Amino acid sequence: MATIHVREVGSYIREQRRSAQISMRQLAKLAGVSNPYLSQIERGVRKPSAEILQQIAKGLRISAEALYIQAGILDERESDSEVPGALLADTTITERQKQVLLEIYESFRRENAAAAAAQASDAGEATAPPAEPSADVPQRSPRKTAAKRTTKSTAKTAAKRPVKRPAADAG
Repeated sequence: MATIHVREVGSYIREQRRSAQISMRQLAKLAGVSNPYLSQIERGVRKPSAEILQQIAKGLRISAEALYIQAGILDERESDSEVPGALLADTTITERQKQVLLEIYESFRRENAAAAAAQASDAGEATAPPAEPSADVPQRSPRKTAAKRTTKSTAKTAAKRPVKRPAADAG
C-alpha cells in the first residue's frame, strides 16, 4: 500500500486553492469537509483518504489523479502524448467532462493499438478485420433503429394517401 506524503499533498492543495482564489471555508464547503479538517490537511497534520482527496479535487476543479500523484498514491505516468495533460490542465471544462474525455481518448488508443497489432499479425491479408466495439462506447440498439425506420416509412406512406374530408365540412 502506498504511503501518503501528507505535507506535500497539503502544500499542493493550499497552492491550488490560492491560485483558484478560493477561501478555505469555500473549499471546505465545496468538498463536503469541515474547515478545521481541511486546515489540518493543508498543514500536513492529517492524512486524507483517497475519497477526501477526490472531493477536494472536485472542489478545486482539478484532476483527482493530480492529487493522488502528489499524495504518493499514484505514480506519475509517462505518456507519449500531451493530450491527457492538456485535458487535465483545461479550466473551462468540469472534472467529470475531463474524465469522460480521457476515457474516450484511452479507448481510441487501445482500439487503434489492437487494430495495428492485428494488422501486423495478418501481414498477408489486404485488410485487418474490424476492431471489436469498445465497451466504453455505448452501442445503438438495433430495435430502436428498426423502430425509426418503421415510423419513417409509415409517415411517408401516410403522406402519399389522399385526405378524405366529410361532406358536411365542405360548406
